[in-house]
Amino acid sequence: MSQMEHVKLGFIGYGNMAGATAAGLMLSGAVQPAQIFACAKDYDKLCKKAASQGIHLCQTAEEVAAACDIVFIGVKPYMVKEVMEPLADALRGKVVVSLAANTYHDVLSAILPDAHCVATAPNTPVSACEGIFICEEDNSLTEDEKVLISELLGHLGLFLWMDQAHMGIAGAIAGCSPAFVSMFMEALGDAGCKHGLTRPVVYKLIAQMLVGTGKMALKSGDHPGQMKDAVCSPSGTTICGVEALEKNGFRFAIMDAIDQVQKKASGK
Repeated sequence: MSQMEHVKLGFIGYGNMAGATAAGLMLSGAVQPAQIFACAKDYDKLCKKAASQGIHLCQTAEEVAAACDIVFIGVKPYMVKEVMEPLADALRGKVVVSLAANTYHDVLSAILPDAHCVATAPNTPVSACEGIFICEEDNSLTEDEKVLISELLGHLGLFLWMDQAHMGIAGAIAGCSPAFVSMFMEALGDAGCKHGLTRPVVYKLIAQMLVGTGKMALKSGDHPGQMKDAVCSPSGTTICGVEALEKNGFRFAIMDAIDQVQKKASGK
């Protein structure tokens, strides 16, 4: 019998990241829809978003906290204290997983002193079980709970434990980059369309190229520069494209984007 077969998971807040996490867990088969409970500030919006998933839709956070063994915090960072503090007693001894950006264990333990809390930094591709879940090493989980969370979230893609000092930058690269990569995909799609490819065909080509490149990198462990060099033949076509990207500040634009994310996150 699976360790997760009778565990009930709750989501307090059901926005993009919470919805992606729940969708991935169901897609992977780690849990069944009947094991998931969710609430949101706008109940009607929650119903429209999640009714077809077959999960339990709750009117209040109190219902979720009472029903579940593992509770995910899916609200915005500025709402965590307001929403979760009234649930401190109901969550006593339960596992609480925060999906809220830059909300670490020191903050969580002050709000929920008797819960077993861990902060995370996931990204939206977890919905397809090809995402990233980074968990803070400083947490109040028991050893058994750490194993349980590792196994559960490991179904969603790459799972890592990380110190708080590097959670922010790791979360920025993992969490924000899907937007940047989507812009890259859109630009490649425009280029393909310009030269005669239909949108459905070019987007499939691009998506598979990204999947394949990522899997090749994970399998080989090669430096990205090596992978780039392997495609660039002397006097070939690819190196001409690389030159154009360099001329237009491609690498600087990426680094600057992450700098801006970090400045925003730090309030500077």
